[in-house]
Amino acid sequence: MKDAVAAYHELLADDRLAASTLEGLREGQAARRLAFGERPLSVALRPQILSKRRYQEAVRASQAVYSALQALERALLQDQGLRAELDLDAEEERLALADPGCRSSSPSARLDSFFADRVRYVEYNAESPAGMAYGDNLAEVFAGLPVMRAFRRRFPGRFVKTSERQLAAMLRAFRQWGRDSTPVIAIVDSKGRLHAGGAAVNLVYRRVLTSELLARADETRALRDAYLAGAVCVVNTFRAKLLHKKMSLALLSDPRYQHLYTPAQRAAIRRHVPWTRRVRPRLAERVARRRDHLVLKPNDEYGGKGVVLGWTVDQAEWEAAVEVAQTQSYVVQEAVKVPRERYPIAAEGVHYLDLAIDLDPYLFDGRAAGCLTRLSAAALLNVTAGAGSVVPTFVLGA
Repeated sequence: MKDAVAAYHELLADDRLAASTLEGLREGQAARRLAFGERPLSVALRPQILSKRRYQEAVRASQAVYSALQALERALLQDQGLRAELDLDAEEERLALADPGCRSSSPSARLDSFFADRVRYVEYNAESPAGMAYGDNLAEVFAGLPVMRAFRRRFPGRFVKTSERQLAAMLRAFRQWGRDSTPVIAIVDSKGRLHAGGAAVNLVYRRVLTSELLARADETRALRDAYLAGAVCVVNTFRAKLLHKKMSLALLSDPRYQHLYTPAQRAAIRRHVPWTRRVRPRLAERVARRRDHLVLKPNDEYGGKGVVLGWTVDQAEWEAAVEVAQTQSYVVQEAVKVPRERYPIAAEGVHYLDLAIDLDPYLFDGRAAGCLTRLSAAALLNVTAGAGSVVPTFVLGA
């Protein structure tokens, strides 16, 4: 893989090839409207390049952890005391316990990881795993770049697409739901309707989180009522909230709950899930002392909101964050090793930066396929938080 990356960078040393690649990246993203506000989705000129072996290792790890998460979900549905650990509010719990009509609570999901010496999963996006359409469109843009075309002549491989798998997972869920024979699909963000152009909608692709829907309770009541009545198939289901809470990783890694998992699942948890716990007063002193090795996270936020990386703040700021975490619903997590790679960046020509990189596999009914890859010069890798780029992932020899 190092040879492949070196070869890619050598190609960019050709000024003419680099200039045409820069223009292709700019024009390709503009044509496909790949931007956050005014900022292009990617300023990086290279995809993440993975060997087939490394990609397959990530696939196996994600499916093994997903299996443990499914065991946890079954236990949460049966055990009210265990479910209380998630800090669900009453409406979240009512929606989560309603029968969704399909087998999987999350027909599509995303496990966010860092892959240094081994894969370590730090979050599970069970409700609305973002980035699939962005990734597929970026793959099309990168496939057309002059440098990528030259690279593939020497290093064949493929970009793993996800949008078609998302649609297939939705249609499987609809068939399992089984109330109607023909799907009429609505994509629900903040402004959704259960009728579109006079047609009754029976399959909803939910791009908005449960917490966001409940924050606009009156406007979204029709969707929730239709779901509870079994009148619409919603993907992902509201039951996904159970595992979307950050506490799900605490319930995986806490030895008090190891009886919930098979030996193989326990092995996967030990290898791939970092130590995670709910922040409680009895833990506070220990957490305060280990600032350089810990991360604080709200139990139910996204986009990096409220996350505090201990090694990026001073001791006084960390202790203040720990105080806040004790009064709200937070988890504390062991910091994991974050890999960094040298990336070519478009900035008045080609410049190279040492960037942190993650690897976030998508799962469709538990089968991994494709991944989101984010780059950042900052410690927190989240594009919506305002730093970094998204790049597609290219698997060598696949």
